[in-house]
Amino acid sequence: MRNDFDITASRQRCMGYRRRILEISQQVQALHAAGAFSCLEMVDVIYNGLMRGPGSGNSPDTFVMSKGHGCMAQYVILEELGVLERRDLDLYCKPEGRLGCHPDYGVPGIEASTGSLGHGMGLAIGMAYAERFVHKNDGGVFTVLSDGELQEGSTWECMMMAANLGVDNLVALLDHNGMQSFGNTAETHPKFYPIREKLEAFNWETAEVNGHDADAVYNAVVSRKGGKPFMLIGNTVKGRGVSYMEHGAIWHYRSPNPEEYKQALAELVEICS
Repeated sequence: MRNDFDITASRQRCMGYRRRILEISQQVQALHAAGAFSCLEMVDVIYNGLMRGPGSGNSPDTFVMSKGHGCMAQYVILEELGVLERRDLDLYCKPEGRLGCHPDYGVPGIEASTGSLGHGMGLAIGMAYAERFVHKNDGGVFTVLSDGELQEGSTWECMMMAANLGVDNLVALLDHNGMQSFGNTAETHPKFYPIREKLEAFNWETAEVNGHDADAVYNAVVSRKGGKPFMLIGNTVKGRGVSYMEHGAIWHYRSPNPEEYKQALAELVEICS
C-alpha cells in the first residue's frame, strides 16, 4: 500500500475532474455526470493514493469499475495520469472514438468491461483470488460499486463467497449515494438496509465514512485490520458539487444545457475550492 497521498492535491484534482466532465457533457450531451461526481473522490484515492503501479517493486494492483456508468470518473483520472490522451476523451461516445459510456476491456487502463450491473464484484473477486492463490503474487484488487447494483443477486452471491475464498487482497468501495436510475434506493427496495451488518454477516471487514472526504476514505482503507475482504461504505451525494444535480434522479442520464453548464462551472469554484 502506498503512503504518499496528498489531501490538498486531491481536492484540487477533483475540482478539475468535475470541470472536465462538464466540458465533455457539452460535447456529447450523453453521459452519467451525476453518478461520476458521487464517486470521484473515492476513485481518485484509489489511483493516486492506494494503487501500486508496475514500477513499484511489488505486483501491480488492479482496479475494476463495477459501477460502469460512473466510468467518466475513471476516464478523467486516466487522462490526468497520461494513460489516456485528451483526444480520447474529446471523442467520447463518438463513432471515431474508443471510449463508450461504459468501460471496455482493451482500452488502456481498463481492466474489465462493465456496465451491466452485478458483474464487477465477481470479476474483482476472481482477479483477487488469481493474484493470491494462482500467481502467488501480492497484488491487490480494488473495485467501486453502486448501491443500486447491490440489488443484483449475483453481487451478493459473490460477496458471500469472498471470505470463504480468502481474498483479503480485495478492497471494495461502495458509492452509497442512495439513488438509482429511477429513484431512491430506500424506496425502491426497503429491505436493502442495513447494508453494513449484512456484509459483516458474510465475514467482511467494513468501515463507513463520508465518501467525499478523501482523507477519511484513504485512512479507512490503509488502517484496515486485514485477513478478510474489505468493504468501505462511502456515503455520497449524487451530483456532488453542482446544486441542481444533487440528489436528483433526473440527472442519472441528463447532461446540463448551456445555461446550466455555466452555472455548474461557477458553483464548482465555490464548492470545491
